[in-house]
Amino acid sequence: MMRLTPISNLMARPSFLPPFMFGLLFATFGVILSAKYSSITVDQSALLALKSHITHDPHNFLATNWSTSTSVCSWIGVTCGSRHHRVTALNLSSMDLTGTISSQLGNLSFLASLDIHQNSFHGTLPIELTNLRRMKYLDFGNNSFNGEIPSWFGCFSKLQRLSLYLNNFVGVIPSTLGNLSKLERLGLGGNQISGRIPNSLFKCKELKFLSLGYNSLDGSIPTEIGNLTLLETLALSNNHFKGEIPLVIGNLTSLRFLYLSNNKLTGEIPLVIGNLTSLRELYLFNNKLTGIISCFFYSPFCY
Repeated sequence: MMRLTPISNLMARPSFLPPFMFGLLFATFGVILSAKYSSITVDQSALLALKSHITHDPHNFLATNWSTSTSVCSWIGVTCGSRHHRVTALNLSSMDLTGTISSQLGNLSFLASLDIHQNSFHGTLPIELTNLRRMKYLDFGNNSFNGEIPSWFGCFSKLQRLSLYLNNFVGVIPSTLGNLSKLERLGLGGNQISGRIPNSLFKCKELKFLSLGYNSLDGSIPTEIGNLTLLETLALSNNHFKGEIPLVIGNLTSLRFLYLSNNKLTGEIPLVIGNLTSLRELYLFNNKLTGIISCFFYSPFCY
């Protein structure tokens, strides 16, 4: 016969459970601490790898501050999240730094903002940056990066701002940028980009700022530009655009700044430009345009 243990006997031995549970909780807590420590160590290693790629730090910002004797989260330019204590933002802008971008920067898996504008970084951008899937803000402007604009920028599905202005990028605008459905600002001015504006770019319906000036872009201004109804700034000056200004420019009712100067545009200036009542600056000079701008009495161009 099966022998059953009396309930009273089970209840008489409760002392086993608390030590067991305590041990389990202690082990779990230890794993969590170990994982947290390991994660921040990964962030530290990634930033130290970037530091090792800096060849000139005239103000000793990183040389004296980025030290293993202090917490990564206290380093200059570094911001950590309050929840996971991982690096979420890196701002090294205007520090007069010279160097290249380390591939290990792609290990900062919680990074959402990377701003290194106005330095002297050069070389190409490592493909390992595609690991930064939380990225919302990228500003590489006013450096000396070269090569083609990477097509893998289209992987950053959360990206809201992409600034690559004043570099030495060549080639064409990647069509994959059209995948950036949340993009609000795109700055590619002051490079050596050629070819046409890809039609896919006009799928970025959230764009408020589009700057492509001072490049070697050609072709006509696509009529699909009328889809960007939230645009406040459209800068296409100093390129090789030809043909007429499309009438759909009148759809851009939020437009405040329109720069089309120094191109090869022809035909009459569309009357609809006079209906853009939010417009504050309009540059059309050095084209072959004809006609006048008629406007409502409250437009700034009527004064």
